[in-house]
Amino acid sequence: MSKIAQFVEDPEWGSYYELTKSGYVAIIILMILVIGVAAYLVGKKQENTGFTSGKLTVAGISLALAFITSYIKFELPMGGSVTLFSMFFICFVGYLYGINIGLITAFAYSLLEFMQTGANYFLSPFQICCDYFFAFTALGIAGFWYGKRKGLVRGYVIACLVRGLFHTIGGYIYWMDYMPEWFPKSFSWAYSIVYNYSYILAEMILTLIILNIPPVKSALNRIAAQIGARKPFDGKAGGAGEEKVTDPAKQD
Repeated sequence: MSKIAQFVEDPEWGSYYELTKSGYVAIIILMILVIGVAAYLVGKKQENTGFTSGKLTVAGISLALAFITSYIKFELPMGGSVTLFSMFFICFVGYLYGINIGLITAFAYSLLEFMQTGANYFLSPFQICCDYFFAFTALGIAGFWYGKRKGLVRGYVIACLVRGLFHTIGGYIYWMDYMPEWFPKSFSWAYSIVYNYSYILAEMILTLIILNIPPVKSALNRIAAQIGARKPFDGKAGGAGEEKVTDPAKQD
């Protein structure tokens, strides 16, 4: 245990275990291995998971839209910001093309987010991973629901929750000193959860409301049909296109 964590006694926060450098490295390697193995196993079962020119175009457009809309945001009272549905565009790629392309696109997005807000100030490599590389790459796990019935919504919700988990872990390790005076000290254990999920859930709920507007549903169904992917809101396989799902029954 002493190689991956050490016991700390703090007069303000009490006694707790703190990861050592070896512990951080071990967790990073473990997370990468878990995601990699899961992506490989699921990717073998999913059809058409390799990049083509068409997929690269759609992924690039979605990545650009996500990055642009991440600048259109409003701040919440506690901190954190709600963007103009930037997370959705990354999750949409995973739903359309599967876990491999979803994770690659999401990782590219994490690099853009790091350059946008994190490159000027960071505390450690693990903090960068929690706040950027792990958190935003997690949006790609929407690809686990590739082509499944109601997979777009389910994948989006799970991806948002997992992104929040990584931010919360980073918050507990690095950002507890920023807890405001008015936040109850007896509930300090909940601060990172409340802070991070306040803006993530707000954006997630707003996005789900927009997705349930009939014209938006129709537009997304048409986009999926044009590239041959399964329509996200009526459960039918797409029409023309190189990415057609040949056996929809296997995707349920």
